[in-house]
Amino acid sequence: MTHQVARRRPLRSLARNTDAVSVMEFALVLPLFMTLGMYGAEIAWLNATALEVSQVAVSMADNASRIGQTDNSGVTPTISSADVESVLDGALEEGASANLEDNGRVILSSLEGHPVTGKQYIHWQQCKGKGKQESKKGKADPSGGLLSSLVNGLTMGGKTIKAPNGGAVMVAEVWYEYKGLFGTLFIDKIMLHEEAAVIARDDRSVDNGLTGNDKKNAC
Repeated sequence: MTHQVARRRPLRSLARNTDAVSVMEFALVLPLFMTLGMYGAEIAWLNATALEVSQVAVSMADNASRIGQTDNSGVTPTISSADVESVLDGALEEGASANLEDNGRVILSSLEGHPVTGKQYIHWQQCKGKGKQESKKGKADPSGGLLSSLVNGLTMGGKTIKAPNGGAVMVAEVWYEYKGLFGTLFIDKIMLHEEAAVIARDDRSVDNGLTGNDKKNAC
């Protein structure tokens, strides 16, 4: 009996020993807190990236709408492919922190009213970036002969947008493949798509589309 009591004493002593309990508890909950923290960082990064893509789309549409404002020749300017390329380059540069050029595509379309029929159509469309995505608004119809589903304008945000007679609406689209801050640990790859439209703020000649090499960045 005495020997049994003697053997039990170390066990009781060990049970009453509270040294390093906090360390043990911390070790147990650390993986959970790390997982929650990483997941929170992933969601925050995704939201920040989506906001950046949206801002690129708005800036691109706005910059495209201002092409020709600095022309002081007194002649209504015709937009060149070089003008449009500079807008596309600017959009890619704005999204450089997210590596937009390698992981996405920027698309700029000119929504106009046909000079004869008055129906809406995409007169020209230019793209840049290594992505292969296409515009959700359809392809360019230089002659206006196809006059597809855009005859009454295009829909954005639940509203129908139309170009004024003799004018144009610059429609910007940005595609971006979000690959995850931690790869696919928490989320699969997500294709972000943002768009914006701004009416051209300058007097421009829209009858002949783009001048210059419009095939270089054709979609």
